[in-house]
Amino acid sequence: MSSLKSSKPTKRALSSQKPTANRSPKGVTASRVAIIGAGHGGTALMEIFAEDPLVTVVGVAEIRPVTRGVRLAKKLGIPVRRRYQDLLKMKDVDLVIDVTGDPEVEQKLLDVQAPHLALVGGASAKFMWQLIEARIRASVEIENTLTRYQSLFRLYVKEEAEGAVDEERTRIACEIHDGLVQTLVGVNLKMERVRELVSEDPNKGLTMMNQTKAELKHAIQEAREVVYNLRPGQYDHLALIPALSNYLTSYEREHRIGTTFEGTGNESQLDPKAKVFVFRMVQEALSNVVKHAKATKVAVNVHLTKDLLEATVSDNGQGFDVEEESQNPEKWDHFGVRSMKERARMLGGDIRWVSKPRTGTIVEITVPLATKEKMGYAKKN
Repeated sequence: MSSLKSSKPTKRALSSQKPTANRSPKGVTASRVAIIGAGHGGTALMEIFAEDPLVTVVGVAEIRPVTRGVRLAKKLGIPVRRRYQDLLKMKDVDLVIDVTGDPEVEQKLLDVQAPHLALVGGASAKFMWQLIEARIRASVEIENTLTRYQSLFRLYVKEEAEGAVDEERTRIACEIHDGLVQTLVGVNLKMERVRELVSEDPNKGLTMMNQTKAELKHAIQEAREVVYNLRPGQYDHLALIPALSNYLTSYEREHRIGTTFEGTGNESQLDPKAKVFVFRMVQEALSNVVKHAKATKVAVNVHLTKDLLEATVSDNGQGFDVEEESQNPEKWDHFGVRSMKERARMLGGDIRWVSKPRTGTIVEITVPLATKEKMGYAKKN
């Protein structure tokens, strides 16, 4: 692996990019990045950095006049230079990333005396843009899945439901962005340390490289979980009970919360809209268990009779005072209560919370089943 120079001040600047749950990007100085090479790797870096408010690409160097990266740079208003040496002379740059793979360029960068610059190249840079490409592909897959889900959703829901969809989409987009930025910053910092350890302590460097690889695997798994949450495979056949069963298997593996599931009855009378809505309500309830309950076990039960669907989500968590919490609209909405109530209402059903402090929580969902003689509620809503 190649080893390039890096200054300590730049490390501190980079470490300040790591977002926290309570900190706004406002007021944080963006890191200024220059990229050598506008080929495959340079394009991947520009695509992701363009969406990151904590990173500003201040210049790109590419000897070829026409490449996809050059076109993208011009579209984004990023200055393009033919000589990479011009980037090294810039005063308003903190980090230079070489993705050319050119040994001559790499060797010249090793000789650069620029204490204000952090330099990343060789295998480190290749690993970085490969990571970014993997996350871009995952994000595209998520976006495509979300689009398909919206198409299905709008087949059954009138305009009043679209607000809930927009809220969910915004929430998911924020989660993806925050996770992506944190992963990139963390991997970048570790790769800088690995570069230093190559000559100081190769064994320790290899250990840290393996840790970084594990972080990448975790990030990819996280993206896959989001995709699954957006569109369970059983949506193709609209089979509610198998979809919930498979979702709980994935949920238990991801969150390390013990799960039990029981589903009985014939769901043939449950129309596709009701199946999607019930799945989303159960999913939101399970999400609240992870975020707020501090539970170790959760049970989901779905029972269908001739005229009624009854579903419960119960956990052994810390519980809460339902009456007190319901008096605070902002906090109540934080639990996704509004969207869950809206879905239940549109099905002509009901949803309620049963809980007290230190006694766990039960979410009860009831939905009347339409018969051939009574199909009006779906049309009215």
